[in-house]
Order: sequence, then C-alpha cells, then structure tokens
Amino acid sequence: MENYVPMHECRVHKISIIVNRTHAILHSIAILFLIHYRLSFFFQHPPNITIPTLPWLLIFVSELLLCLAWLLTQFYRWRPVYRTVFPERLPADDKLPAIDVFICTADPNKEPSVEVMNTVISAMALDYPPEKLHVYVSDDAGSDATLRCTKEAWNFARYWVPFCRKYGLVTACPDVYFSSSEDSFKGSSEFKAERKKMEEKYEILKQRIRRIVQENHTDVPVNNKLDHSSIIEVINEYHKEKDEVKIPILVYVSREKRPSHHHNFKAGALNVLLRVSAMISNSPYILVLDCDMHCNDPTSARQAMCYHCDPQTSQSIAFVQFPQTFRNISEDDIYDSQLRFVFKIQWHGFDGAGGPTISGTNFYIKREALLGSFSKQQDLMALKRSFGPSNDFIKTLVEDYKPCFIKDGESSRMLLEHANVLASCSYEDQTTWGTKVGFLYFCVLEDYFTGFTLHRKGSKSVYLYPKRPQFLGISSTNFNETSIQWTRWVSGLTSVTISRFCPLICGPLKMSLVHLMCYLEVACMPLLCCLSVWGFALIPQLCLFNGIPLYPKISDSNFNIFSIIFISAISKSLYDIVTTGDQFRVWKNEWRIWMVRSVTCYTYGSLDAILNKLGIKEASFLPTNKVTDDEQFKLYEMGIFDFRAATMFLAPLVVVILVNFAAFVGAVFKALVVDDNGDRYWEKMFGQMFLSFYILVSNYVIIEGMIIRKDKASIPLSATLWSVVFSVFILLIGSAILC
Repeated sequence: MENYVPMHECRVHKISIIVNRTHAILHSIAILFLIHYRLSFFFQHPPNITIPTLPWLLIFVSELLLCLAWLLTQFYRWRPVYRTVFPERLPADDKLPAIDVFICTADPNKEPSVEVMNTVISAMALDYPPEKLHVYVSDDAGSDATLRCTKEAWNFARYWVPFCRKYGLVTACPDVYFSSSEDSFKGSSEFKAERKKMEEKYEILKQRIRRIVQENHTDVPVNNKLDHSSIIEVINEYHKEKDEVKIPILVYVSREKRPSHHHNFKAGALNVLLRVSAMISNSPYILVLDCDMHCNDPTSARQAMCYHCDPQTSQSIAFVQFPQTFRNISEDDIYDSQLRFVFKIQWHGFDGAGGPTISGTNFYIKREALLGSFSKQQDLMALKRSFGPSNDFIKTLVEDYKPCFIKDGESSRMLLEHANVLASCSYEDQTTWGTKVGFLYFCVLEDYFTGFTLHRKGSKSVYLYPKRPQFLGISSTNFNETSIQWTRWVSGLTSVTISRFCPLICGPLKMSLVHLMCYLEVACMPLLCCLSVWGFALIPQLCLFNGIPLYPKISDSNFNIFSIIFISAISKSLYDIVTTGDQFRVWKNEWRIWMVRSVTCYTYGSLDAILNKLGIKEASFLPTNKVTDDEQFKLYEMGIFDFRAATMFLAPLVVVILVNFAAFVGAVFKALVVDDNGDRYWEKMFGQMFLSFYILVSNYVIIEGMIIRKDKASIPLSATLWSVVFSVFILLIGSAILC
C-alpha cells in the first residue's frame, strides 16, 4: 500500500456545519421556551384559566410534532459532505470489473417507448469496455411491442455506440443529443456527414417504434400483463453479421406472472433480473435504472468504480448513489418535481452520516451485497433453502464463477431454459428471496428498506453529485400525477414507520445513532407533517372563529418566542436556497407545495399504510404516467397550477382555504365592526389572524383556481361546492367540540 493513490476525495463543508449547528442550537432554545409556555398553562390556578383546555392541548401536540420533525432534520444537517472522484486513476480496461445494467419498465401505455429505448441505447453507450457491459430490459407487462422496440433499439445501437466512441460524445442519449445544438456546428466535414446520417437513422428508429406502439394499441394483445409466461431473449444472437466495433449484449426479460402469485412490484422484477443475469453474465456490479432515466454522461460507470475498485473502500461500499435529475423541469418548478431539497441538501448530510439509502434508480450496487459471498464448501441444502432449487444458479454464487452462456454470439439453449425457470412466478416459493436476500419485499419502496437493511449489516454507501448530471429523466409535471406518485411513496414510508421494521425499533446493529436518525426522519416525516399541518390549518382558525386566543398578545414578551421560531425557520430555508444557487421563487413554491402535500399526499399515503396494516386495504402499485400532455406541460412551464386532478386531492385544499378565509374575515369583521375595543381584539388575536393570512397568501393559487380562473384547468365547481359543505360542517362541529 506504499504506492497507494486514492481514487476519490471527501470534503466536509465547514461553513455549512457551523451555520447548521449554530442555527440548531438557537432554534432549540426557542423551542424549549415554547414548550415551557405551553406547559405553564396546565399549572395555572383554575380560576385564571379562561381558554378551553382541548384546543390548547391540540395545538400544543401539533407544535410538538412539527418540532420533532424539525429535530429529525438536524441529523442530516450535522455533517454534510461532498465528494470528488478521479477516474483517470482507475486500472486498465482489462482489469475493470464487469457491470450489468438493469432497466425496469412496467407499462408501455404510461411509459413512452421512445423514452424507454433511449434509456436502453444510452446505457449501451456507456464509456466502459463493451465486453464487460451487459444491458437487461425488464418488461413487467410482457408486451410484444416492448420486445420488438428493444430489437429496434439494438439495431440502432450498432451504429450509435461506435459513433459515440469514435467522436468522444459526452451525451450518450440520442434524443438529448439531437435535440440540442451540441457539436452541430463543430468538427470536420466527415463528422458533420456522419452526424447527419446518424440523425436520419434516429428519426427512422422513432418512426418504427411509434408504428410498433400504434399497432400494439390496435391489435389484440399477445400477452395479458398480469397473466403471462416468462420470456427471455438475447437480442444480439439474432444478428449474424460481424460488427466492426463490439457493443454490449442486450437481453430482454419478462418474468412469468399469474394472478395466483403476488409479483412484489419492482423488487420482484429486480430479483428476477438478479437470477437471470447471474446465468448470463454474473457481473459483480449492477447499475439499476428506471426506464425514463437515461445515461446523460457516459462516464458514470468509471466514476462509480472509483469507489468499488479502490482497495481501501471496495470491501465496505455496497453501492454508489447518483442524484435523480430531470430535463423537463421549468424555472418555477411549481410542483417541486426536481426534489431539490432531497438531492441538493438532504442526501449530502445522509452521506456524511454513513451513506444515503437507495433512491430507486441511478445506483451502482455490488451483487455480493444483495446475495452474500459463498465458498465451494458451503452447505448445498442450506443454499437451496435460501436461493431456490436451481443447481445452476447456486453455482453462480461461488466466487469467480464465470458463466459460459454466450459463445460466438450463440446463447446456450439449455441455460436459457434454466433462466426461464428462474423467472417463473413460483421459483421463490419457500425461499428467502425478498426477506433476507436480494431486494426486499416488505413495502412498495423496496429501495428504502433494502438500503436500510444493508446499512444495518455494516455496509456503507456514498453519494456522488458531479457538476454534470450523470443521469437525466422525465419527471411528472402535472398536479394529479405528482400527487399519485407522492401518495405511493408516503404509503411505503409510513408502512415502515408503523411496522416492526421502524428504524427506532429495528436498528442499529452496525449503524451510528446519527445515521439511524436520518433513516427515521425519512420514514416518519410524512406522518409527522400531515398531523401537524392539519392541526395548524384548522385548530387556531376554529378558535379564531369563536374568539378564543391560542397565542400570546403582541404586548406579551412570550409573543417573541413564536416570532423568533417563525423567522428562524424562514431564514434557514432561505439560506438553503441561496447555498444551492436557486432563486426566491423556488423557496416560495417549495413552502406552498409542502403545505399542499401535507394535507393531501401525506395524509392519504399515511392513511393507506394504516388501512393496509389493519388488513382493510391491500398494497398496490401504479406506475407513474410519463406520457407528456403538451397542454399540461405548457401550463407547468408558465407556472400555472393544473387542477385537473381527482377530487380527493382538491377537496382538502379547498376546505383548508375556506375555513381559513371564514376565520380571517370573521376576525376582521369583529375587530372593525362588532368589538367596541377593536385594538384589544387585534392585540389578542393577532397570532391566529396572521397564521390564517399567511396560509391564504401562500396558497393564493388555490384561491385563484377556485374564483378567478375560468379555464378548464381551474378547480371544478363541483369540488368547490362539496368543499363548502365540508367546511361548514367543520366550522359548526369543530366549534361545538373545541369551544
């Protein structure tokens, strides 16, 4: 190790640490004063108590929940780190480990085939030795159209991959490359001519894919997406001509599905790919990609290998996580589709605590971390009880096993039959797949649960955030789809929170306390936010409506406590916006969408998890619709909310606005008209009036959608009328109970 040269570097951002820790201490002191103020109410002499106990208790509980949520966020702010890699220090290509790329698609109707095939082509164009790169497409729908499109993609890749390598293109995705002006006015005449030919080939590819998809819509489906046999095809073997430049092999995999067997969502598909790929390539490292997340920079594999190949970190690192970045994000990003806070702030702190969890896509994971390491002396029957009855698969678990699946372009028919057995829906019966080995099945968020389990066992992970996005995807850009997506995520996280796998109960074996708290924050945050925000959105307003003060008078020194906490929270969030290079409007939109999600997605997702836990409702998974509607996307780019969403998402928003509006207008009316001593009323009720006013101003777009806008993307009159009924009910019943 005397000549050891590190392949990576980790920097601790000292200024952020000082600011974060100083703010945490000062904010905590203010919170302690708030708790003292609230508790002192319960120790007053009964004749001095003029405020009902129940609303005081409820708002105190809401404040405690929000304080707990804030406290948990401080753990990933404790030590944010930033990493740099040096790919030029990697060993020679012939010494690099092999990589399998897993691309998962589930519904060709919701995931545009052109986008999916761009992901496939970009993965094949990674800057990595082609003989050590193997791309697998998992088609959970068993669609004949996806299989045919995959073959078309491979035919195009035969020309695209050599073109990328010949001219050193830095954009591996053809759709992104040809839609930009990159290199279009540069280079020699030979390059320009080849570029033009390549662009023509790409246009032909898109036409063929769209024709295949169109035929699939009009024809009777060959397979039922929930009931079909397994299909495995090595695309390369059907091509008999010898290519001048070698390209990675491409394998299409569709696992067997039957209504009588639970298919375990994405985690089940990934575990099938683990088994099938072991028979074909058995690469020690795996890149997992969502079907719409294409490789933007071909160097991501080499960057990840700077950790997996470094002798000082290779044994401890289970996976390298890259951020999710999107190419259809507007400047306003009114729905926070880019997940700015997660990938620009939270994951850096997660990394400093011990490593981020798996984020669903864009991660290079070690196969051994998922399956374990075994020697030839291992008990065969014990392995079969864990991994299933296939002797051929058991062989792949032994160190240095090199499958001879493909020879001279021809796949082994016998091993292909074995691979189909491994993709059958009954193969995992009576095994530990999904419970102890592979990607875990406990909830629809297999990434969070699998990452948590790996870290509990002592594995580490790292978070790489290069200046140039390594992966670019398509994000949901309408309110309905983002709400459905977040509801699904929250359901998975809450199901972990209320289970025996809750980080507070389940950990830690080999995790630090700070790392454990980071996991707890991710799992508990939606539930804590929905409960606290509902409390702040209704309790003070009902009391304001009935003239009951819950906050100190302006002249009372205790009022400063609430002012300091509010200003402190706003200031810190603005500081985070500045340090990440974003603008004020991003801060405004994030605050609004946080409130919106708390009363909709967080609420419904948490309720869904609770009902599932009680056995009243079964867990479900709906793929996010990635088909872009031009009209909806135009509204998104203009920063206009599209309220064409399910009433279940609109009603809570309108109810909150109506209750706050009624309380605020009623209070102003009392202060100006009814109350003889208006100044004293203002002073007594200012805190609640300000809270209602702040909620109304922050969510002006909802008021605009209800009253001002008349376009078809505004809030439907029916949703508003139903919400009026609910609001009146809440005001009447709430007033009777609380007051």
